[in-house]
Amino acid sequence: MSCCDLAAAGQLGKASIMASDCEPALNQAEGRNPTLERYLGALREAKNDSEQFAALLLVTKAVKAGDIDAKTRRRIFDAVGFTFPNRLLTTKEAPDGCPDHVLRALGVALLACFCSDPELAAHPQVLNKIPILSTFLTARGDPDDAARRSMIDDTYQCLTAVAGTPRGPRHLIAGGTVSALCQAYLGHGYGFDQALALLVGLLAAAETQCWKEAEPDLLAVLRGLSEDFQKAEDASKFELCQLLPLFLPPTTVPPECYRDLQAGLARILGSKLSSWQRNPALKLAARLAHACGSDWIPAGSSGSKFLALLVNLACVEVRLALEETGAEVKEDVVTACYALMELGIQECTRCEQSLLKEPQKVQLVSVMKEAIGAVIHYLLQVGSEKQKEPFVFASVRILGAWLAEETSSLRKEVCQLLPFLVRYAKTLYEEAEEANDLSQQVANLAISPTTPGPTWPGDALRLLLPGWCHLTVEDGPREILIKEGAPSLLCKYFLQQWELTSPGHDTSVLPDSVEIGLQTCCHIFLNLVVTAPGLIKRDACFTSLMNTLMTSLPALVQQQGRLLLAANVATLGLLMARLLSTSPALQGTPASRGFFAAAILFLSQSHVARATPGSDQAVLALSPEYEGIWADLQELWFLGMQAFTGCVPLLPWLAPAALRSRWPQELLQLLGSVSPNSVKPEMVAAYQGVLVELARANRLCREAMRLQAGEETASHYRMAALEQCLSEP
Repeated sequence: MSCCDLAAAGQLGKASIMASDCEPALNQAEGRNPTLERYLGALREAKNDSEQFAALLLVTKAVKAGDIDAKTRRRIFDAVGFTFPNRLLTTKEAPDGCPDHVLRALGVALLACFCSDPELAAHPQVLNKIPILSTFLTARGDPDDAARRSMIDDTYQCLTAVAGTPRGPRHLIAGGTVSALCQAYLGHGYGFDQALALLVGLLAAAETQCWKEAEPDLLAVLRGLSEDFQKAEDASKFELCQLLPLFLPPTTVPPECYRDLQAGLARILGSKLSSWQRNPALKLAARLAHACGSDWIPAGSSGSKFLALLVNLACVEVRLALEETGAEVKEDVVTACYALMELGIQECTRCEQSLLKEPQKVQLVSVMKEAIGAVIHYLLQVGSEKQKEPFVFASVRILGAWLAEETSSLRKEVCQLLPFLVRYAKTLYEEAEEANDLSQQVANLAISPTTPGPTWPGDALRLLLPGWCHLTVEDGPREILIKEGAPSLLCKYFLQQWELTSPGHDTSVLPDSVEIGLQTCCHIFLNLVVTAPGLIKRDACFTSLMNTLMTSLPALVQQQGRLLLAANVATLGLLMARLLSTSPALQGTPASRGFFAAAILFLSQSHVARATPGSDQAVLALSPEYEGIWADLQELWFLGMQAFTGCVPLLPWLAPAALRSRWPQELLQLLGSVSPNSVKPEMVAAYQGVLVELARANRLCREAMRLQAGEETASHYRMAALEQCLSEP
């Protein structure tokens, strides 16, 4: 059938419709469209494809001529159904003389009509057309063809309607729509702006799934948008500022986009702008800082000036928003500024390869101090009813990042805020699920629409641990923390976090922040052991902590890659054992014996004898496992040696246990096999301390040391105290 035949069929259809017109008064009484009713009657009475096609053309024309209500749409669907539109969409042979897209265009128009009903938009017969509809977006054809343009508009109408249903985005992603939209946008053909709008909606609804299914295509769009952003000289650059954060991948931004994004932001932020123009740029910069750190900022003078500008603008925004009590706070913008301040803190504390010069660091520390003062002022106004708001969590986070590096300034203000911080951390710890949800809400607030990674831990206490570690060294802040119950809270937190690393849990999937948090807790407890020993003795929570340390260390020292945590646990346990030596748990119980055996293992395996080329005598060297982390380990090791030495006279069973482990004999053997010149004085002092206490505590230890040439070794190393002890009966 030719196009002329179709036209003739259309005229026949019209005649048929007019002939079949019935009950016009009834239609008018019910408020129905008489013309549409005649067309639907003809459609129902169609005897062949030609008549049905002609009637469909007329129905489609009537539908487009005016708005129709939901009931009318449903009546059209009841009359048409899915069978004939399905045939129109899938047919591969058009009538003679007709463009091949005419039938498909009619099918899409009908689907667009149906999809305006949300129930029909979610119908399986619509959802299974998603792959076909997606191909229409990138099909080649005459760009000026009105029918083709109409079909593209109808296609976008269908896909947008599906996206608006509860499970629609998932079906669109699975049906290849994301890739098709990317290609349609990059082709800049008719409707490419609709492709971008629909992409934005899908990314907002299901970002992770979109990137999983169409990463190469989305990266291509990101590169295109980045180039446009860098080149834009008109108001479109501000619109792109709002769009670009949605197209940044959840993992990391491709380096090839860095230059364009940074250049575009530098041009915007370096100009005098109103807040509505500046704020999207700050939020985009915050997303980049969160995803890439400072990698996206070029090295050299231009990069350092740009970073300084970013941090200065962020600090000004924070102060303007928070210093005035009762002022309306644009929480998404201020949260973005917090992320830029964190970037500033990281760069100011970086010793190597920092983007900033020393004068710039000094200036930025000064402005960040003022901004942190504003954050403290804000938090002091927060009542209990606001403690679970995500912006409060974000404010505590930036304060934690500052306190991790700087506690000497704003000391009075920090001390004033400490009671609130302890209560806040306790509240979120006791409601851990809500804390994790808060972290997600903070991410959604300004930084990233994705689930936060390890850099956004879900509990407030972990954010505050580094700062509290510094503060427990100082008398004033430490007294406040103790008074507010922070030590008990920290013990509970440590035990809860420790459970995550215990047997039965897959430690390989734990974020590094869990182990770092445990180590920082140990440092805080070490500070308290040294500065507040009475607290350790009287607070029952430390007895529970000691029991956990004793039962955990034997397995921990055997685990690969966890030596630093083992060092913290061993050293803390040894220092606490000295204070709790009268506890029944330390009187030679299996747990206490296992703990000290593991502690001896940690202390004894740190150094080995290593042969040197061209020399007959070996030298004392770090064992391979210890060598790579000795800078972080050595202070704990020396403290552990000192603590073990202090435990020997307090625990009578310890010296015989050490003798059975053969540590004193092997230690003397090690010293006898290396050159005394290779053993540093502080090592000699640490070794002598342990050997002297073991010798004094137990006669069998003295005899074993003598048999191991202890007196001769003591003489070689000028260990006068050991030499004298071994010379006695």
